[in-house]
Amino acid sequence: MQKEVALNVFGEPLIPCSFDPLTGFFRDGCCKTNSQDTGSHLVCAVVTAEFLQFSYERGNDLITSRPEYQFSGLRPGDQWCLCINRWVEAVNAQCAPFIKLESTHIKALETVPLDILKQYSSDA
Repeated sequence: MQKEVALNVFGEPLIPCSFDPLTGFFRDGCCKTNSQDTGSHLVCAVVTAEFLQFSYERGNDLITSRPEYQFSGLRPGDQWCLCINRWVEAVNAQCAPFIKLESTHIKALETVPLDILKQYSSDA
């Protein structure tokens, strides 16, 4: 049985997002997903202070260290797999972080068109 390869928004193999801090729904460094990932952690973002505050104010504290989860808290410049809907909220609030397209899962295209994702590319 061949293991399915996760793809990015270009239809190519998904590139890891971050190992430090270790990110992803599966904590494997990649923005992979499956049916258990109800938040759809698809977008590899380069977080900013503005976005971290935005997320905090919406009940998702990504700043505070949580040693019990081996989570040291995020700082501006860290790369992190974000839930697609939170990223869209940040786009609408004009505080969305840039993203790494090669590390963003192809399922993101079910919510956001590629031309919009490209506008937020950290490689642009």
